[in-house]
Amino acid sequence: MAKAAKKAATKGPKKAATKATAPKKAATKAAAPKKAAAKKSGGKANAAFMAPLQVSPALAAVVGSAPLPRTEIIKKIWDYIKKNDLQDKENRRMINADEKLGGIFEGKKQISMFELAKLVNNQVKK
Repeated sequence: MAKAAKKAATKGPKKAATKATAPKKAATKAAAPKKAAAKKSGGKANAAFMAPLQVSPALAAVVGSAPLPRTEIIKKIWDYIKKNDLQDKENRRMINADEKLGGIFEGKKQISMFELAKLVNNQVKK
């Protein structure tokens, strides 16, 4: 009987101790979301991306002949791709060429969207 009483005595304070620590953990978790990450403000844009580039005749058929920054060139190509529904139906990462894009894609019938920037780079001059 002494053993049973001893076990009951030791179990009681442990439960009370775990109950006492549980609210503390909840309080620290509630405090964590209140911290807000400091954001950097007023960063300057990279001038290399915004420099106007002269486009080749093949690329001019899609984006126009005026000099444009690289970001705008890619944006206009994507607008053209979406407008003419040139993304592959099964694998959306692939872009199908039409008559205008064939000159940019260097004769390939289909390219990956990750190749697009490399192929555009071959079609522009500073």
